Formats: sequence, C-alpha cells, structure tokens
Amino acid sequence: MQVAITVNGQTYERDVEPRLLLVHFLREVLDLTGTKVGCDTSQCGSCTVHLDGVALKSCTMLAVQADGREVTTIEGLAQNGELHPMQESFWEHHGLQCGFCTPGMIMASTAFLQQNAEPTEAEIRHNLEGNICRCTGYQNIVRAVQAAANGGDG
Repeated sequence: MQVAITVNGQTYERDVEPRLLLVHFLREVLDLTGTKVGCDTSQCGSCTVHLDGVALKSCTMLAVQADGREVTTIEGLAQNGELHPMQESFWEHHGLQCGFCTPGMIMASTAFLQQNAEPTEAEIRHNLEGNICRCTGYQNIVRAVQAAANGGDG
C-alpha cells in the first residue's frame, strides 16, 4: 500500500506492507533508530512517538494508519542543533543510564507537559507508568521532567 507520512517535518511516500507496524516503518524504512523496540507487546513504551502531537506507542499502530498524518520521533525534537528542553533536562539531571528507554520517556514526558505544564510529582509518576526503565529507580527521570516543567530549575 502507498502511504505518505510526514515524519519530523518531512513527508515520505513509500509502498509498505499493510501489516507493517509504524515502529518498523520508522526504524527499518526511514532508518530513524532512536525509536526503540523493547517488548513487542506495548508494555515498555520505548517506541513512543508523537502522532499529530499526541504520545503513542508506535508498536500499536500500523504504518498505513499513519497515512496523511504527522509523526515526531526523538530525532525530530532537537532543532537547529539545539537539544529540546526535555532532552537537555534528562542530560542535566542524569535521567538515563543505558539510554534504551530514554527516547520513549522523553517523548511521553514532552507530550505530557504540553497537556499539564505544572505537574505534581505524583502526576509525573502516573504519566510514566506506561514506560519501563530497567536501569534506574526513576527518581532522576522524575527530576528531569520536573526540571523541564520548571524551565530547567528542577
């Protein structure tokens, strides 16, 4: 099937298998490997992207369902060589260890702050329930999101 999907501001027209998952379209067709495949069951959140501005686990959607829509991946957050404030905050507050879950955490948190600019710690933790990190105790991840919400002041 022919699709036209705008990813990180650029429209890609490709012929894809109807059963191709969006995560595999991004990784294998477009070579945007920042979006990770962690569990294949939509439990871990490492494949989180923004679809029309809304956080979505890209392993739960077919690429054909994204036809005519806009996808933002972790690669699309940085602008003009500058990290997105959430990316900067994760770096500044040590919100990662191995980094595998980090793109999904950042994408989920960025979308969350667009809906709730002044979240409580409990709200941040609740928002991150769909994202699994096997390395950290989540404390620095929560601190990074809090800092990004506070303009970097943590």
